[in-house]
Amino acid sequence: MKNSTSHHTRIRVELGDRAYPVDIGPGVRHSLSGIVEGLGARRAAVVSARPDAWIPDPGVPSLVLRARDGERDKTLGTVESLCREFVRFGLTRDDVVVSVGGGTTTDVVGLAAALFHRGVPVVHLPTTLLAQVDASVGGKTAVNTPEGKNLIGAYWQPSAVLCDTDYLETLPERETLNGYGEIARCHFIGAGDLRELPLPEQIAASVARKAQIVSADERDTGLRHLLNYGHTLGHALELATDFRLRHGEAVAIGTVFAGRLARAMGRIDEQRTAEHLEVVRHYGLPHKLPADVAPARLIELVRLDKKAMSGLTFVLDGQAGAELVPDLPEDVVARVLAEMPRAAA
Repeated sequence: MKNSTSHHTRIRVELGDRAYPVDIGPGVRHSLSGIVEGLGARRAAVVSARPDAWIPDPGVPSLVLRARDGERDKTLGTVESLCREFVRFGLTRDDVVVSVGGGTTTDVVGLAAALFHRGVPVVHLPTTLLAQVDASVGGKTAVNTPEGKNLIGAYWQPSAVLCDTDYLETLPERETLNGYGEIARCHFIGAGDLRELPLPEQIAASVARKAQIVSADERDTGLRHLLNYGHTLGHALELATDFRLRHGEAVAIGTVFAGRLARAMGRIDEQRTAEHLEVVRHYGLPHKLPADVAPARLIELVRLDKKAMSGLTFVLDGQAGAELVPDLPEDVVARVLAEMPRAAA
């Protein structure tokens, strides 16, 4: 469900008694105290990767814990450190945890909230475009291990998400680009063509499509696989480059690859394949494989993907839309990887 005022949009993630609002627009962070009051929380643990000036008043006694955005801190060790601080602060399951930061902070704090006392309410204030269009919505929380991305996690829906677009004005260009990787892939999972919309409307359309999918399939048993469009190769590229490629950049390359692989499998025509490249290039995103990454290494990493229950598995476009396709022939995947354009070394 989507409601708009002249400046703010509210989208509800409909999950029965666990439904929650996602508010999008300038200044929405300042509604945090009202949300905390509505939860009946007596104290708040605020985990922030941003300056103090970015943290709105939660309206109750609070502890501010420092976080760092970035894949290297997205570990179980970070989660344990946060939980131990929650204990020292005296946080109970009737209180609230608040995240202020990008996608990795959202993921780590969400998992800490899910595990502490077997679950305390969490409110997300995503401060990057990537986190606003993807990580903060849907209740997936996870951390990495050296073997793979997001392999240890839990489903824990937030109580509210505040996507304050004022935060985006301070982002470096590359961080904005990172978020566009998720917006670009939305083009192929039913959000429609978002290219000419203003940024707040692109965010709202991306969130609305994700909310629709999550409401229908909270725990990844079917439809929710669509959200992984471009992500299977994307995650492999992040690991293979030791995170030199940012998440959204890797997903963009993965989206172009997904179009080419779907064509190789006879699922889409040449025009639709070209559309994948056109959309990715429109947003100024990378579309070529890094020169120093071997296809064999990428295939090895794809095998470790969470969705790979049956051989090589990708979400691919098709005549009836995108769907999860298991047991893809390795020789076809290897050939399409080998034929991908390469970035200059």
